Amino acid sequence: MKTIKIPLKISELKDRRIIRRPTRQFDESGKRIYNEFEYEFPYTPTHKGNETERLFAKVVDMIPFFMIFVFIFHLPVIFGIMLSIPCVIISGTFCEWYFGTTLGKKIFKLKILDDYGNQPGFIKSLLRNILCLANFCPILTDYTPPPSHTWERQGTQMNFSMHLNNKICKTYIVKESKVEEVQKMLLLQNKKAVL
Repeated sequence: MKTIKIPLKISELKDRRIIRRPTRQFDESGKRIYNEFEYEFPYTPTHKGNETERLFAKVVDMIPFFMIFVFIFHLPVIFGIMLSIPCVIISGTFCEWYFGTTLGKKIFKLKILDDYGNQPGFIKSLLRNILCLANFCPILTDYTPPPSHTWERQGTQMNFSMHLNNKICKTYIVKESKVEEVQKMLLLQNKKAVL
């Protein structure tokens, strides 16, 4: 009987972690006894704080087009910004499809992977670049500082969620150094699935 190889996706990967919880018992030498529990969490290849990097990467991608429109074509600044946006969407689509990254993301050592751990295809890259405009919709959250932070004030913070286009397109922004780890995990899980 022939087995059919079904490629595993990043969204299906699990990260196993062992969590140690203290008990009320002690051993003969007086050391606390811990129970170990193994849990499976969804694997997340992205890193914390990538929203800021991605925002600055998008600004870096816009700067060359902005400079061309403002300094070469002598357009007003607002028109330079407005015309730079579609240029960044188009150039970002081709760069992500061909190189797996853009100039701004390359500076921050970021790479785009689809759910199978590969560079996104042209249509997926175009869709995620068009949807990146929705990422700039601000999210307002109430912030209450911890009691120990007496120098901070309570108030409303404005944050940008840079994940909407990735959620819809099932793509991931990962550090270049982590791409190999993600692909090895996929390969290992695929081998286990075939066996």
